This record gives sequence, structure tokens and C-alpha cells, in this order.
Amino acid sequence: MVDCPLIFFEGDLKPGSRERLLLADFNTNKKIHHMKLYVGNLTFNTTDQDLRELFTQYGKPTDVALVTDRETGRSRGFGFVTMGNAEEGNAAINALEGKDFQGRNLTVNEARPREDRPQGGGGGRSFGGDRDRAPRRY
Repeated sequence: MVDCPLIFFEGDLKPGSRERLLLADFNTNKKIHHMKLYVGNLTFNTTDQDLRELFTQYGKPTDVALVTDRETGRSRGFGFVTMGNAEEGNAAINALEGKDFQGRNLTVNEARPREDRPQGGGGGRSFGGDRDRAPRRY
């Protein structure tokens, strides 16, 4: 068990998201910042284990998650790898960005926070229900 308290950053605790955390060792004042990486252009056959093995060359992945389609369960061709610290994350980015993996050139960069998206299935399409209305003038 880790002897360090967990410190959460404000704004990182969105429902359904994985939390970024900072482990602080108050005995040495050393801070370990986990770095979450986006990995894109993966084949649909890539597994979590494939990604873990690839990124282990550059440090210790603490989490690996492939994004899958909700209905089919099939990979969507991208995922996320959380590295133990920023140094390991940057080493992986520098080594793997644009490199061939299973026949495709990888996209690897630091993951950005998810943008807030409206809930619901509205797509903004109109089916002509208001045709009798006069056209808008701007």
C-alpha cells in the first residue's frame, strides 16, 4: 500500500472519467505526476496487453484502456495509456509518435481532458416540420 496521500486536482473529477492524480511523498517532497497519453490509429485487433507491452519499454504503464463501441464491443481504433510519470510519458511520445505498430503509424500525444458534451441523442436535424415558417433574415 502507498504511504502517500492522494491529491485530486479541481476540475478533474467529472462523472465517468478517470481521475488524474498526484502522489505526494511528504517525507522527500518528491511529487510523482501520472501522465495520460492518447494513442490513436490502432488496428481494430490491438489488445490492452499489446499496448501495455509496447509502452513498458519506456516506463511502467499504470493503466491501459482501449476505447470500444458501446453496441458492438469492437475497438474504435484508439485508447489511453497512463504512464507512471511525465518523464516516462514524454519518452514514450518521442519514441512512438509516427512509428509503425501492427502495420499502422501510431499517433501518440498527451491526452486532453474531455470536453463537456450535451447529454441526449439530439443531432440537430430538422425534418421539415416548420416549412410554413418564413425564412430567417440575418
